[in-house]
This record gives sequence, C-alpha cells and structure tokens, in this order.
Amino acid sequence: MEDKNLPPFKLIGLKLDKKTTNQDGQSSIDCGNLWQRFEKEHITRQIPGKENDEIYAVYYEYEGDHMQPFSYFIGCKVKGDADVPENMDSLTIPGQTYRKVVAKGKMPDCISDSWKTIWKSDFNRAYNYDFEVYGERSKNWDNAEVDILVSTD
Repeated sequence: MEDKNLPPFKLIGLKLDKKTTNQDGQSSIDCGNLWQRFEKEHITRQIPGKENDEIYAVYYEYEGDHMQPFSYFIGCKVKGDADVPENMDSLTIPGQTYRKVVAKGKMPDCISDSWKTIWKSDFNRAYNYDFEVYGERSKNWDNAEVDILVSTD
C-alpha cells in the first residue's frame, strides 16, 4: 500500500439510479447490472474526449462506513471540457490523498478479497471517493491487477 495525492479529474459514464449497500450482497447485484449495461451498450466507445481506455468504478456519497448506502459510477477519464452525451452522466473526482491497494489474482474474486482486506484495515478512511482502475493489467481475468484507490483522512 502506498499513499498518493491526486489532482481532481472528470469522468463520463453511467451511474446507478439509486444508492446501494454491501448488506446482503445487494451492491454485487446492483453494480454487476450496471457493469453489464456499460459493456452491452459499448459505453466506452461512446465517451467523448477520453484520455485513455482505462475504466473507473467509483464508490462515493457514502452515508457512513462501508456497510451504509453509497452511490456507484462507471466511466472513463476525460478532458475537463468534454461534453456529456444525453444518455450518460459525469462525475468529478476531487483532488485528495488516496491509499493505493493493488488487487491481484483471478477476477472478480481478487477485487472482493481486496475490499474485505481494506474494510478490516486500520488506516483512516475518509469515505469520500474511492475507485478501482481497470486498464491493460486487468484484462487477463485469470491473473489480473487492478489499482484500488481509497480516500484517506
């Protein structure tokens, strides 16, 4: 784990139409359905002004700790002046300090295992904007690497 200071950046993509929660596996269902829509509708191809092909999955608007409701967004980093298509949303990630955790292994288990480790860790989470970055290293689902950035106090 390492700490990183990141400047603000803008994403364009899709957001859940309601908050979800980690209780009773609800977030796995809700977030999984949003991922299916993102892939099925080829949203990545439709995003204007993309900086690259990395996909960001963002957890934000927490109502408390990781067991309380939160919002979820999937999108790509874009230039600040990129226009948002009518069928999409935008989200600005504020500049802040993050703890970087690298999830490694078989997908999607390595992601859920890493989050379980984060939930049990003792560093001071800010519960602001946390996100996963899916790039080239995440494409081999048998041996993936995904960066998880967790906002800290």
